[in-house]
This record gives sequence, C-alpha cells and structure tokens, in this order.
Amino acid sequence: MSKLWARLAGAFRNRTFAGMDKAGNRYFARKEEIDGIMKEKRWVIFKGEEDPTSVPVEWICWLNGQRRRAPTPEEMIELEARRERVRLNVALLKKEEEERRAKEGIKYKGTSTSKVGGPDLRSFIQQFPADSEGDRGEEASNEVDGSRKSKETEAQKEFSSQEKHQPESSEPMGSGASYRPGTWQPPT
Repeated sequence: MSKLWARLAGAFRNRTFAGMDKAGNRYFARKEEIDGIMKEKRWVIFKGEEDPTSVPVEWICWLNGQRRRAPTPEEMIELEARRERVRLNVALLKKEEEERRAKEGIKYKGTSTSKVGGPDLRSFIQQFPADSEGDRGEEASNEVDGSRKSKETEAQKEFSSQEKHQPESSEPMGSGASYRPGTWQPPT
C-alpha cells in the first residue's frame, strides 16, 4: 500500500511543466524508472472539455516522442504566422485562377463521382491482329455475332428447362449437369 501511495504522490511531485499552447492546454513531463530504465512520460491536461483536436501538431509530436524538446512560445508564434501566410496565399491563388478562367470563358468543371461507362469494346478488339482465317470484314463479324446470339438463346432455353425440373434449394447451384447440391466435400 505504501508503494502505491508513494507512486501516486510522486506523480504529482515529480512532474515538470513543459509548456502551454494557445488553447490553454498544459503539457507536463515526468521521468520515472521502469524495469531499471529511466523513461520520460509526457501528457496533456486539457483546459475545459477534453478535445484532442485542439492539440497543435508540434505538441502532438512532443507527446509522441518525435521531438526531444517541447516547442517554445516563440516557435509556436512563428509557425502560426507561417500557416496564416500559407492560407492567404492559397486564397489569393484561387482568386487569380477564377479570374483567369473568367477571362478565358472557361467554366470550372468539378470532378464527377458518378459511374463512368464501360470500355469501348470495338476499339479494344481492333488492337488485336486478325485471326488465322484472314481479314474478315464487318459482314463476317456480324454473321459471327448472329450465330453467337442464337447459340446463347439456345443455351438459355436449355438452362431454364433444367431449372424447372430441379427442386428449389437454398444451397448454391452449379451449372454442370453432374452437380448435386450438398454432396460436395473438400478433398482430404
């Protein structure tokens, strides 16, 4: 019990104030020995409601151990001024871009997140050389397309007649004639 009390009391005595940010959050550090190794613990005490988004990037880096020293107030002021200059430059560039587009008569088109049509299959097929039968014209390809369609409709009719004869099952079904639902077992 005395070790617990000493550790609890030491948590408040040994802490050192590292700094404070613009939002009023206070940062502390404490060195403690864990398994014979001296380690530094760092933490923040929020002002008001605990809001992790109110912690500046520099302090996050210090808390995670990515920085050895805590950021100084002068450094924080300089970085805030730099961020403000960047914001102003971005706003100025956007305004200039809009003015340039207005002069040229180009309207800004936003990127669309809607679905895009599929690839153009005719141009894709034209990339490949003609098969061994020689160069067949459009008529030959139309004949082939017609025979394909008739074969597809025959296959669909045959499949639909097979469906009518088989009892309905909640198990997955295959397209093979020898497939029986529920009989397949993994190889051992």
